[in-house]
Amino acid sequence: MFIMFLFNAYLASGWNIISGFAGQLSLGHAAFVGIGAYTSTILFVQWGISPWIGMIFGGVIAAIFGWLIGYPVFKLRGPYYALATIAYGEIIRIFIQNTKAVGPIELKGAEGILIPFKGSSPALFQFETKAAYYYVALAMFLLVLLLSYKIKNSKMGYYLSAIGNDQDAAESLGVNTSKMKLTASAISAFVMALGGTFYAQFLLYINPQGVLSGDFSTEIAVIGIIGGEGTVFGPVLGSLILTPLSELTRIYLGGRFAGVHLLAYGLILMAVVTHIPHGVIGTFSKLYHRILLKLGDPVVSAKTGAGKTL
Repeated sequence: MFIMFLFNAYLASGWNIISGFAGQLSLGHAAFVGIGAYTSTILFVQWGISPWIGMIFGGVIAAIFGWLIGYPVFKLRGPYYALATIAYGEIIRIFIQNTKAVGPIELKGAEGILIPFKGSSPALFQFETKAAYYYVALAMFLLVLLLSYKIKNSKMGYYLSAIGNDQDAAESLGVNTSKMKLTASAISAFVMALGGTFYAQFLLYINPQGVLSGDFSTEIAVIGIIGGEGTVFGPVLGSLILTPLSELTRIYLGGRFAGVHLLAYGLILMAVVTHIPHGVIGTFSKLYHRILLKLGDPVVSAKTGAGKTL
């Protein structure tokens, strides 16, 4: 449960870089997870290259694809990026699902790829105990959290925030909006691909329906939206709420009602969008400031007083 919490928080944080900070909603980010998973797995299974190296290759390939998909779409306005990511994700999934091999590269279609277990070998990203995977997931989670914090509080983060709020105003102030969005898209895709390698090595099996499905993309986006998109800790809070819910519904209802966790996600999403549009973290933030105000925090009191005066 803790491994999946960290993993989902990691993926939602990666998604948040382009969809939260820059306001460009993606509903196909599982494609980048799949690119990372398939790249490292194929390099390991067919050529014996360590997944630690393969995950970098997968990240670079995903970043290139993230840049390529954004280049024509970011010139348009409206929901075109969201539609393009859905289409892109489905094209990748259908292609891999119906392709056994491309030259010497064996994709094995819908059958998927089974990763041979070599025993406890840290150099090959394989461990006998789940505790080791937990610490790897924790390290990846902390790194993406640090990356999110650095981006949000940098010049790039301010540019992305301006783009998400009002792109025309950002352009009028001299912000190169296309460049910023493309950079954020490439970084986000790279982060997601690294997560794909972890996913493959943790399960030792990948297939298109599991790692490239639209359901997977939706789960990633919903975690970020419910937690609070555009914030550093929003995806973490979203994962903390939804991961246990997802796992428990799969355990107790998955056999009789397949996909019931997505129904639960949908109900929670409707409630959040209707009543707390800024995500759960927005409510926690307000509660935190109210507590500080009651405790007599001078900074919060000054801000509140200034607000009332204005």
